[in-house]
Amino acid sequence: MDAAIEVVNPGWLSLVVDAGRSGFAHMGVPSSSALDGLAFAALNRLLENAPGTAALEVFGTEFALRFSGDVTVAVTGARTTAFLDGAQVEPWAAFDAKAGSTLRVAQVLEGFRYYVGFSGTMELPPVMGSRSTNLECTFGGLAGRPLVKGDRIALAGCRRVARRSVPASHIPAMGPPHVLHLLDGPEKELFTADSFDKFCNIEKNLWYSVSAKSNRTGIRLQGEPLSFARAEKGGIVSEGLLPGTVQVPPDGAPIIVLFEKTMGGYARAGIVASADLDRLAHLRPKDRVMFDRVSPGEAAELSNARGSYVSSLYKNIGG
Repeated sequence: MDAAIEVVNPGWLSLVVDAGRSGFAHMGVPSSSALDGLAFAALNRLLENAPGTAALEVFGTEFALRFSGDVTVAVTGARTTAFLDGAQVEPWAAFDAKAGSTLRVAQVLEGFRYYVGFSGTMELPPVMGSRSTNLECTFGGLAGRPLVKGDRIALAGCRRVARRSVPASHIPAMGPPHVLHLLDGPEKELFTADSFDKFCNIEKNLWYSVSAKSNRTGIRLQGEPLSFARAEKGGIVSEGLLPGTVQVPPDGAPIIVLFEKTMGGYARAGIVASADLDRLAHLRPKDRVMFDRVSPGEAAELSNARGSYVSSLYKNIGG
């Protein structure tokens, strides 16, 4: 059973994403993966898809799709109010859409980015082993660009799957304020001791706000700038970047790197603990952000706790 989706309204920005490209960072090609890895993985589990099956990553209201055939659909990530032909659908749950039906996301209640997936495979050619959209290089996804009204993507191998859902108690919190656990970065010594301590000591109660200039490449923060210890102001030979790296340009305003960059020449003050990476997908403009410095051992404990939570979430996906 085959079908297709037609974009009626792309929202503010909608892209094709999957688990991303791996093994090409040395060539300057980033992952471009789904920013909320947990929501993306749960989506495919709800739909009984193979892990990493491509989906749509969206932010903004009034996103709408029309279906040309019968297919099972789910929406995860940000908590939304969504309707299928006027009937409200449950978030983080699989539901059936019939040929001619229209899905519309009316509100985003908590979080920022949400994921729309289907019980079928989008017929788009992989680039470097991935269907994820790389906007800067203009490849992957649908012609390497955001979706626009009228775009149509065929779905192969569509099937009906059992209605399953994630219990509300297991849907992660995504709203502000955001406290991000931070490991020391390679260049932390380039900042004055007092400035760095205030930056990531939760007891100092230093909050930043998310800038409207943020995007999938990085989250720019506004607030008290970090102070450099030397006149060079943190310029370094370009080095590799991991998702979650906090770079600090000469103006002292932190930037959290996401999944669209592999190299950078700004001082790396810290790295967001892996347990908090999915939350970065949901930092909206004007949200409040604070950093809490942790040791490698504490970050490992957070990661283990996150793994236990994910295992519990998967076990609780039921029909």
